[in-house]
Amino acid sequence: MSLLIPPSQLWLCRHGETEWSLSGAHTSRTDIPLTDNGREKAVELGAYLKDTPFAAVFVSPMHRAKETCRIAGLIDNAYIDEGLMEWNYGIYEGKTTKEIREEVPGWSVWKDPIYEGETAEQVGERADDVIARALEAGGQQGGGNVALFAHAHILRILAARWIGLPAKGGALFGLGTGSVSVLGWERETRVILHWNRGFGG
Repeated sequence: MSLLIPPSQLWLCRHGETEWSLSGAHTSRTDIPLTDNGREKAVELGAYLKDTPFAAVFVSPMHRAKETCRIAGLIDNAYIDEGLMEWNYGIYEGKTTKEIREEVPGWSVWKDPIYEGETAEQVGERADDVIARALEAGGQQGGGNVALFAHAHILRILAARWIGLPAKGGALFGLGTGSVSVLGWERETRVILHWNRGFGG
């Protein structure tokens, strides 16, 4: 790649708080709205992003992600990307880790089978595809930033894949609701520039 023009950065925006994210329930295909606090944090997220130009905006099709993107002021030209759907938790949808561990001691989404859902590797393949589309949309040689509005686990896995870790490496990256993280470059090497910037409360 040419190093005369900085390549694209990917800005990862996790949706605002929902009742299920507040309780710790695994939320994938269940389409629930933001809480009042989630909407407030989306306003703060938008204020933080307003001075950053974006060549493209990608958003998960789920309401909580689209609503965060809308409140942040970036929905008008956003591309709905199915690849940004949250990890399909199968039979564990709507359950907290504590509840699951009552049935499966020591259970972890990162190491145990997800029955009727996706493996971490399958989510990683989706993340790889999103990265490719985002870099194309941003113009890797042209330095266009791309915002991605999505969910905790898909964004954690996307970050892991960005720096060459396996999908399960996403376990190493905590990510709060309404947060923003930035993936970029140090010369030709993919790096994490900023991670999990939150907005209080």
